[in-house]
Amino acid sequence: MMGREKQTTKTMQHLGIQNNHLAVAFPEFETIKNQFIYGEVRRQGELNEKLQMLVVIAALITVEGEDLSEQINAALQVDVSPIELQEVFHQVAPYIGFAKAEKGLSVLKKVFETREITLPLEKQSTVTDDTRLENGINVQKTLFGPVIDNMRANAPEDQRFLQDYLSAYCFGDTYTRGGLDIKTRELLTFVCIISLGCCENQAKAHVGGNMTIGNGPSELLAAVTQCLPYIGFPKTLNAVSAINEIMKMKNKTE
Repeated sequence: MMGREKQTTKTMQHLGIQNNHLAVAFPEFETIKNQFIYGEVRRQGELNEKLQMLVVIAALITVEGEDLSEQINAALQVDVSPIELQEVFHQVAPYIGFAKAEKGLSVLKKVFETREITLPLEKQSTVTDDTRLENGINVQKTLFGPVIDNMRANAPEDQRFLQDYLSAYCFGDTYTRGGLDIKTRELLTFVCIISLGCCENQAKAHVGGNMTIGNGPSELLAAVTQCLPYIGFPKTLNAVSAINEIMKMKNKTE
């Protein structure tokens, strides 16, 4: 296996990554960071290169990382399409809020303008005001099963509007869009939730949703691993615990 230093150089060159503005002032920090990310983490796990990039970008949008522009450019370098990049922002917005999503979207806009990518991109919405709620509920049931009907039915009357918002916006307006398939969207949702932290119940629910749609424990662990350099060890270990707990429950029922 190639050593860390050579692997770091090779991967950074492949992605078009250069040392950032802190490298001159803090060269040791930059070396440790790059060797960990590009010499170790990027070659860990089963995700293909494009999916790795989408996961990293979703995590960086969530934590408002300074590396977002760099990683968007790297994604374009390895043939992630502009529409795929745009759709990451649509997917993360319901979970991290419009404020963070728009901050990241401004970065995406600057990268696209620099690369002379014409905006707006082709429309990806597939729902209307009349169909977004029904379609969203159908997506929820695909991921989480009949528990969705019970959850909606048992919601207190003064809180039912939140269930409608959840179904129509998070799932109807978002999961039904073109550009990314449902497996990728559900994986990115999980990435957002673990990157936020303090959302253990939601993380466990979306471990289950990912497994239902075909993202197994190895894919989930690979996604968590790619997030590690940007979200830190505590959030990463909590995410791994969520995966392990749902796997144990699943194994007991089989």
